[in-house]
Amino acid sequence: MAKDVVDQMDPQERFLEFFKIFKVDSERGQKEKYRAKLGQLSISGKTSITINFDELYSFDQKLAERLLNNPEEYLEYASKAAYEQLRIEDEEYAGKIEKITIRIAKLLGKEALRKIGSKNMGKLILVEGIVVRATPVRPMVLQAAYKCKRCGTMMKIEQTGQFLKAPPVCMGVDCGKEGPFEFAQEESTFIDSQDLRLQEKPEDLPPGQLPRVLAVKLVGDEIVDQARPGDHVSIVGIVRAHAPSLVGMGKLRTFILQLEGNSVELLGKEPEASPPSPEEETKILELSRDPYVHKKIMSSIAPSIFGNEHLKEAVMYLLFGGVSRSLPDMTVRGEMNALIIGDPGTAKSQMLQYVSRIAPRGLYTSGRGTTAAGLTAAVVREKGGSMSLEAGALVLADKGIACIDEMDKMRPEDRVAIHEAMEQHTVSVAKGGIVATLNARTSVLAAANPALGRYEPNRTVSENISLPVTILSRFDLIFVLRDVPNKETDSKMSEHILEIHRRGISPVEAQVDTELLRKYVSYAKSVYPTLSTEALKRLKEFYLAMRKADDSSEGSPVAITTRQLESLVRCAEARARVALRKEVTAEDAEAAIAIMQKSLQEVGIDLSNFKVDIDIIMTGKPKSIRDRFHIVLSVLIDMEKQTGIVERDTFVAELETNHKIPRGEIERMISQLLREGTIYEPREGCLKKT
Repeated sequence: MAKDVVDQMDPQERFLEFFKIFKVDSERGQKEKYRAKLGQLSISGKTSITINFDELYSFDQKLAERLLNNPEEYLEYASKAAYEQLRIEDEEYAGKIEKITIRIAKLLGKEALRKIGSKNMGKLILVEGIVVRATPVRPMVLQAAYKCKRCGTMMKIEQTGQFLKAPPVCMGVDCGKEGPFEFAQEESTFIDSQDLRLQEKPEDLPPGQLPRVLAVKLVGDEIVDQARPGDHVSIVGIVRAHAPSLVGMGKLRTFILQLEGNSVELLGKEPEASPPSPEEETKILELSRDPYVHKKIMSSIAPSIFGNEHLKEAVMYLLFGGVSRSLPDMTVRGEMNALIIGDPGTAKSQMLQYVSRIAPRGLYTSGRGTTAAGLTAAVVREKGGSMSLEAGALVLADKGIACIDEMDKMRPEDRVAIHEAMEQHTVSVAKGGIVATLNARTSVLAAANPALGRYEPNRTVSENISLPVTILSRFDLIFVLRDVPNKETDSKMSEHILEIHRRGISPVEAQVDTELLRKYVSYAKSVYPTLSTEALKRLKEFYLAMRKADDSSEGSPVAITTRQLESLVRCAEARARVALRKEVTAEDAEAAIAIMQKSLQEVGIDLSNFKVDIDIIMTGKPKSIRDRFHIVLSVLIDMEKQTGIVERDTFVAELETNHKIPRGEIERMISQLLREGTIYEPREGCLKKT
């Protein structure tokens, strides 16, 4: 049939023909796609069908173009045609419903959010963006029933626009008065509605511009509550404009644009949103059977960054994650947290940026510009005066990874907000009459610079980094990236960097491409490995060996705590997940132990006696220093009992002669105790316990 027949033919008839005869290829030959869809409506109980725009375009180009330019009229034609076809396919279901809503998906071109203007008004467009805010689903009146208080006549008025419209006069035969009217809720028809705020995607932003936002109105049971804050979506809808009004002044001349949503499609940030195609699934299963799968995936993580194998291994475990367990009395988290402390120029930020791009629901934020409300949740006052919650970075990255750069530069009061999210995986808010607990099942990958510019190997980790021990103890793995001159490594690194600049591509080829890796991570999340007997035995042996100090004397340093044991289990589960195994093998346990030892060696060594001492991370002071503090305090208390007030010089001399503590260290310990408020100076040159 000629393409321009639509000029002579009724559009409704043309749509009816499209629903009747459009065929797609299936396994059993060709079948009528939309006839089958309409026939199955009663099973799902839906009242809408989705048309792929490219299929309509291939069927009738002019009809498709007219739908874009005059969507309201042509969607009505399509709706009537679909209802007519439904009466042929399933007359019983057609009798139950009043109309069929037509949803259009996959337009041929997308409109940039910042380019939407007056030329688009009344047209059908497709925009992509990130949902930054979503209101709760609220019922909206479609057809309002009004009862005349004088004569009791019931009238039904179709509703459009923002405000409820009452009938101008009563339709009663003998009445005809201008009211008063009463709104009858039971007789009125309602439909679910929701408002979204759509923001431009960061990659679509022109340099130096702020992201624009667009209000989207969704109406209909099937499209509300599809998208949550943080989701990347593509929305097809009609551009509308409404004029805001000032009280007593009337409507303003400048209008506000809004998108009336027709269909919503989630894009691939959410793990469940894009299941792999059969070909991709074959590739995934083939890769998982490769004996070198761990090496391949590690080499594919940020291939442009040279070296740092142990860090890439940790990032791999972080991406795949362990298994969360919900017990009746508590929840055991499966997500891992890792911290990178590194000298300047060790590619920390690049690694974080890479992880935020590849992880399902990955978010990147930098320390100084981040507040507690921005990380957790903000309470916002809406136009009507009511309060609503706006999700922060950790909530938006639920079931994903939050990458926090320059964590040491954050204000202490903002950093406290991360404590609960890292250990309990929730964010609790009690502000402005809103008391809520939100899920933040987020893995945290953080980076920090050493306090003195470079990492000093002869100082403890808590002295090297200006982060409180309360945060340090919540990280499963902590790595120190040191920039140490080494002829061989420096030669390889310089070749690697110069090659990138010369060729414009990474000299190291990724063995698994980014798209497949993202799908692989999502696919692996559906595997829940359990500990085998050998793995359990190996982890237990390591834990007990570490707990048992070199000498059995009382008061030896604590090498490892149950937090590290749980971290070991998470690492082993993540490694089993990488190979899509249902069981954690002894090999996985060994690899987890190796990376844990690497992490502990880098940060957990008591530098005075070179025994591993976990208290460096847990309390900030190794056991040997804590013992010396204990001696200092007990001597002070004994001397205080004899003289009441202890003279500083006598006290220092006593410690130096009888307890063999160097004078410089005594002075440093006294000044630290004074700073902490454990002791005080009642007058100059005298000390007393607080």
